[in-house]
Amino acid sequence: MTEIPVIEHPSPNFGPRRDGILPDLVVVHFTAMATAEAALERLCDPAFEVSAHYLVAEDGRIWRLVSDDARAWHAGAGEWRGAGDLNSRSIGIELANAAGLDGFPPFAEPQMAALESLLDGIMARWDVRPEGVIAHSDLAPGRKADPGRKFDWRRLAHGGRSVWPQAVAPCDGGWDGFCQAAVRFGYGTPEQGGAAAVLEAFRQRFRPWARGAVPDGWDVATIRDLAARFGASV
Repeated sequence: MTEIPVIEHPSPNFGPRRDGILPDLVVVHFTAMATAEAALERLCDPAFEVSAHYLVAEDGRIWRLVSDDARAWHAGAGEWRGAGDLNSRSIGIELANAAGLDGFPPFAEPQMAALESLLDGIMARWDVRPEGVIAHSDLAPGRKADPGRKFDWRRLAHGGRSVWPQAVAPCDGGWDGFCQAAVRFGYGTPEQGGAAAVLEAFRQRFRPWARGAVPDGWDVATIRDLAARFGASV
């Protein structure tokens, strides 16, 4: 894939990564703002104390706001694979998308192609594995819902830029089976995010068509497959 040029637009909202931590995760967000330019202004405004390493517009433009080796302020409180301070452990990518402001427009093809080009460079530079490319909702279930049910995680996985479940048959397990596998895959413990919030975060990414208040057999089988192939003990 041809590398897409990056526009330098430094944000003042960053700091050093703590304790010499190097990034091993990439966190994907959406902006939930009307335009990419409005998001760019917000992410560079010191009054708001938020930022990301990169912002990708719908038309494929990419801005670098914070250097990869610095700690951008994008993840907030959360946990993945038993560790916190996700800002120090990750690189944050914001995708311009109005989300709830005007329905929820799809992630445009130029934007997805730009994201893939960007991920290729980041993953090569920092040796980030596909299972290290995660959603903001993954690390903060119940608190965050981006990039949401319309984001094409299957596309990223097919290109080796994230992970996707294999075909499975439904199985029993209920809440206990679901939560045990979810924690092994990387989600925080249900006591921290609430089991229902973890289920919703999982479905947003891997089963966006699924609904219901309790995990069904497909939920349990799918998260068990992901945990077996990509869990922390693998």
